[in-house]
Amino acid sequence: MRTDSEWNAAMPEVYDECLGPALFAPFAEHTAAAAARLAPDRVLEIAAGTGILTAELARALPAAEITATDLNSAMVARGAERVPGPAWVQADAQHLELPAGRFDLVACQFGAMFFPDKPAAFAEMARVLRPGGTVLLSSWDDVTTSELPAAMQASLHAVLPDPPDFIVRTPHGYTDPDRIAADLAAGGLVEVGIERVVLLGRPVPPSVVARGFCLGTPLRFQLAERGSLPELTERLQQEMTARLGSGPVSGELAAFLVTARAPG
Repeated sequence: MRTDSEWNAAMPEVYDECLGPALFAPFAEHTAAAAARLAPDRVLEIAAGTGILTAELARALPAAEITATDLNSAMVARGAERVPGPAWVQADAQHLELPAGRFDLVACQFGAMFFPDKPAAFAEMARVLRPGGTVLLSSWDDVTTSELPAAMQASLHAVLPDPPDFIVRTPHGYTDPDRIAADLAAGGLVEVGIERVVLLGRPVPPSVVARGFCLGTPLRFQLAERGSLPELTERLQQEMTARLGSGPVSGELAAFLVTARAPG
């Protein structure tokens, strides 16, 4: 059995391998295609995680200078190993130590939900963009509109009398387009556009998705407060398998894809 420190060290790898294909890869391809149409020379990615979008940006924009950032040093280390071409920097989205007006494009895939002060982070995006530069970001819709996260949340309710609220509160907690638009405007960004997009995740066994949520996201800390993390992970993997089967499944995923511009 792994120690708690070993579980912590494994989080980026588990997140990448278990959740990347099922949840994040389809939107990474979609966002990278949108970025390619803009033909930017300098790209900043914020909350890059393990580099799932970064890899697609590097493929779609082979001549661009790409800087990828994340607050978590373990994620940065995993991302730099996984996608070595871009420059990787540990950075707080709300306090970017980067020059003003440097980038043509700022991309942020499913990171804005985690910013404590969203207008402050959006103001930093506006600051580092050149006048007229573009922001591309994504935010999940309500958890009930994405099949595998919804099944995971239902599994938590089935297994635990006091189910953790991480999935609903954080990744699926920034779902109001009006609020998103208002926060972007408060950060000084203009020409905000919000499109709801539904994509299909790549097929993976439901038990793999459960493992990814339990051990590769902050849900793990809420589970550890309720009992043995390995034992609860096993029970949730069994519950997801009972609900969806043991073989690979894909599910619809709904998110908002947002564009905005820096003034000028």
